[in-house]
Amino acid sequence: MVSLSLVAIDMTILATAVPSVVKDLGGFEQFPWLFSIYVLATAVTTPLYAKVADRLGRKPVMIAGIVAFLVGSLLCGLAWSLTALIVFRAIQGIGAGAIQPMAMTIVSDIYTLEERAVATSYVASVWATAAIVGPTLGGLFADYLDWRLIFLINLPIGAVALWLLRHFHEDRRPAATTAIDWSGAGLLTVGGIALLLGLLEGGHAWAWASWPSYLIFAVGIAALVAFGFVERRAADPVLPPWVLGHRVLAPANAASLIVGVVMLGLTTYVPLYAQSVLGHSAVVAGFALAGMSIGWPIAAATAGRIYLSKGFRAAVGLGALLVIAGGLVLVTVRETSSFWHLAIPCFVLGLGFGWSVNPGVVAAGSAVGWEVRGVATGSNMFARSVGSALGVALFGAVANGLVRREYAPGEVPPLEALPADVLAPALHVVFLVGLVVSLPLLIVAWRTPVRINR
Repeated sequence: MVSLSLVAIDMTILATAVPSVVKDLGGFEQFPWLFSIYVLATAVTTPLYAKVADRLGRKPVMIAGIVAFLVGSLLCGLAWSLTALIVFRAIQGIGAGAIQPMAMTIVSDIYTLEERAVATSYVASVWATAAIVGPTLGGLFADYLDWRLIFLINLPIGAVALWLLRHFHEDRRPAATTAIDWSGAGLLTVGGIALLLGLLEGGHAWAWASWPSYLIFAVGIAALVAFGFVERRAADPVLPPWVLGHRVLAPANAASLIVGVVMLGLTTYVPLYAQSVLGHSAVVAGFALAGMSIGWPIAAATAGRIYLSKGFRAAVGLGALLVIAGGLVLVTVRETSSFWHLAIPCFVLGLGFGWSVNPGVVAAGSAVGWEVRGVATGSNMFARSVGSALGVALFGAVANGLVRREYAPGEVPPLEALPADVLAPALHVVFLVGLVVSLPLLIVAWRTPVRINR
């Protein structure tokens, strides 16, 4: 729980301070990279961490992840430019790629399916606390102190987590039998980076219909196709093909992918709407986003009652309906809307996210044995990370493209100077795109098994 709090706070604390960061370091059109580089680094490292954890144990992987996260946090606190901050956020993401999947894998290791319904409520309390503490601290640091404290606050928390893991967690360490699939990991990294770069910079650094755009997408697609062939032949693939077709893991991972797209896209732009369009402070904007972050752990803490009594399909179905309902209300927000008009649909979306995703995480850990549980849980986290990267890139491309249409090339003003009548229509389209992306959750719910049989 202490280890997971590092990632949980980081997910909520930065968004409310983005205007202060951009004002200090510059680079409005680069700011989505603060999120996208983090989730990309998380995405491409999670499968490798998961595979290593199944061979060497969870504890060394978790410790390595925390150390990397703390190094990245320290460097972020010392960043001298937005480019440097983006690079150091990547180091944070490399660490986060181990922390979250290992936390959930450990929960699956030490609790039965029935016990997990209670255990996940404790884990959810971490997110609930972070939902309040993160945005509040982010706003307070940005408005009254120094935004660099957002990153430096991780150091004492991480030190406590390392001490607890070292002294109290007993781990199982099976013997490794085959070499790690480095070829697959490399191809996955190249493909993911290329596709994200194409989505984020297309229409900005180069036109969509241009040779740089065609080239980078071709590289990304070719790398991922090669990754698929390598995984089929690898003795111990970093992302086994059977994961994609598993009756339990496939719908669970699809739900995580969709929620990842919607969640991090909205996490990036809801505070921006609250501050730059509705005119609220960073602290108030943080509370709007906290509605989403509070709803998720509440759903996670109560989902066990639903999937133990009614089945996993009912829990995911309820989550899908709430996500769509929250999205429908969010697209009605206008420049004259109240704070609560923005915060309440965020809370409903958070409930939907929790009921859509958390039953799948529990199901993934229950559907397989210990020897592949890291891969199963890691694949779910990987799907959410990929979705988050795509969400930031997709929504960033939409928002930046619509804003640039109002200005001549090279004349887009900085974040704090954008007028509300320019920013509001662009962010309204972002919210509408989020609603459309969430609709396939209904299909995912229908494909989710009612009960889990290993």
